[in-house]
Amino acid sequence: MVLAANLIRCESVTPQEGGALALLEAELTALGFSVERPVFCDDGTPPIENLFARIGAGAPHFAFAGHTDVVPPGDAAAWRHKPFSGAIEDGVLYGRGAVDMKGGIAAFVAAAARFLRGGVSFGGSLSLLVTGDEEGPAVNGTVKLMQWCAERGERFDACIVGEPTNPQAVGDAIKIGRRGSLSGTVTAIGKQGHVAYPHLADNPAPRLVRLLAALTDHQPDTGTEHFQATNLEVVSIDIGNPAWNVIPDRAAARFNIRFNDTWTAETLKQWVEERLCAAAKGGAYSVDFEPSMSDVFLTKSEALIDCLAKAVETQTGKTPELSTGGGTSDARFIKNYCPVVEFGLVGQTMHQIDERVPIDDLVVLSAIYERFLERYFHRG
Repeated sequence: MVLAANLIRCESVTPQEGGALALLEAELTALGFSVERPVFCDDGTPPIENLFARIGAGAPHFAFAGHTDVVPPGDAAAWRHKPFSGAIEDGVLYGRGAVDMKGGIAAFVAAAARFLRGGVSFGGSLSLLVTGDEEGPAVNGTVKLMQWCAERGERFDACIVGEPTNPQAVGDAIKIGRRGSLSGTVTAIGKQGHVAYPHLADNPAPRLVRLLAALTDHQPDTGTEHFQATNLEVVSIDIGNPAWNVIPDRAAARFNIRFNDTWTAETLKQWVEERLCAAAKGGAYSVDFEPSMSDVFLTKSEALIDCLAKAVETQTGKTPELSTGGGTSDARFIKNYCPVVEFGLVGQTMHQIDERVPIDDLVVLSAIYERFLERYFHRG
């Protein structure tokens, strides 16, 4: 996969474009796609380059979505090969983004190239939605690219996000939804004072312990048909008191909740507030929630899911699990415009030192994407 290696050689650590979108534009233009690269910006965030490529006419309109930005490589000296070398050793491609997710983009472009050999009049439209802001704040990427497309009259009938979804081998799983994510900070408020005179102070630390126990000692639910149980994790506890002889005036903890379709962000906030109120027993505290763009969703499009599942089965002999596990992805933005699923490479080495992918996996994934296109546009 020459394109995958060349994409890895583009140092596109968020928010840098690094030449990756320029490389994609050249490849897609040569295939006959019309390509545009809108740049979006917002206060307090860097401007981000994005790419929209389209070929064909009319419906159905299928889109493949992904990102060329990558996380930092960490200690480059710890890598077997330089993180942006795109080196191949023993049939394995090394480099940051090999799995997440330059390999997936390269596999789709190769599949599209073979599919288009049958002509551009394939009875519909084929697009790529590629951002440089998935690994970053996700403010100037897919969310705005989808809005931009909608304002221009683009309508999509289905989408596959090429995130690495498979736990062990290509074909193991298709992501048909994602849990929601809600983050917040609970602060116990007290009164500062000398530790030798506790009657003149109000220590917030014991109250914070009770508040956290109220959130962690009770499981919100036991899961649903398609989703695992909602879970709350405390990610930090901060008092910021360097002194041994001072009772602090406040103690805070941050938490994150990954929630299933039992909840919405609003009903979950209410659950948190009710638990905290009961545990505080009149003591002073506050809870502040972070803005959430990660709502729970479940795709129920049998046409999209069945078409992809059959392509997987034909190519690999596997019946893929329909999964909703894992974190979040840009599918959370795309779901508002069309049915969306995720399917890509094996995710075992993403974000790690020596991120890598077997060339054979790229070949298999590309063949699955091609079979999907043939089925979706009724060529196969």
